[in-house]
Amino acid sequence: MSRRRLSAVLAAVVVASAAPVLAPATSASAATCSSYPNWQAGRNYVTGDIVRYTDGKAYRAEHDNPGYDPVVSTWFWEPYACDGGSTTPSQGFVVSETQFNQMFPNRSSFYTYSGLKAALAAYPAFAGTGSDTVRRQEAAAFLANVSHETGGLVYVVEQNTANYPHYCDWSQPYGCPAGQSAYYGRGPIQLSWNFNYKAAGDALGIDLLNNPYLVQNDSAVAWKTGLWYWNTQTGPGSMTGHNAMVNGAGFGQTIRSINGSLECDGKNPAQVQSRVSAYQRFVQILGTTAGNNLYC
Repeated sequence: MSRRRLSAVLAAVVVASAAPVLAPATSASAATCSSYPNWQAGRNYVTGDIVRYTDGKAYRAEHDNPGYDPVVSTWFWEPYACDGGSTTPSQGFVVSETQFNQMFPNRSSFYTYSGLKAALAAYPAFAGTGSDTVRRQEAAAFLANVSHETGGLVYVVEQNTANYPHYCDWSQPYGCPAGQSAYYGRGPIQLSWNFNYKAAGDALGIDLLNNPYLVQNDSAVAWKTGLWYWNTQTGPGSMTGHNAMVNGAGFGQTIRSINGSLECDGKNPAQVQSRVSAYQRFVQILGTTAGNNLYC
């Protein structure tokens, strides 16, 4: 199993146990944000607080913080669209909250739209590169794979607890400081293994090696780990999911990057079809086409 792959076996476990049913955030204008209090440096804020910054835009506290600057401390703050925001690519995320709800009508309450929007700031190129069609296709491709991995955003953690002790590679110099069984699959692409928690945490500026539980307790952190893999990891494939979509390789190559070693080249056509079917549904919801090369 490649170390760049997030537990290949896990994907099959999660999907098999699934229930039968299954960009930068938009900045608000000063006029619509005037009702919120002005941000004050050094004042304690709690998660969910909304303030108006000196640029006239609004920001929502993603985590408790002692008055950090919203435009500097982006892990603690997210841009907030006071008027609900636009879904046009030039102004915000191409997936509206209504469309997100349509895609995932039975999702866990953990997987919030606001958490996803907060995570987008970490990877602005995601669903923000290329034409309107390409942006919508990439968003649909990511969410379709996520849907397959989590049974429609139903599962936050890996369901097979017997696997939990397997995801610690003690040959790594940093070991498994959170414990032998602490690095099981979590989040939208089911982050697993101590080396993946280390790599994702280093990339995101979050200590996930010592606190992997953040991925199951903080929606924005969970979404960020999914976007980290999508945008930076090739897995068993030859390109990242992001590059597959923006460079025209097609949805099939995103499957290969996520679980190609177990699904592609005829190994599990039913699982591939599940991903493709979700993608085809999602591009319809987003009002675009699926493109070519859907299978791997």
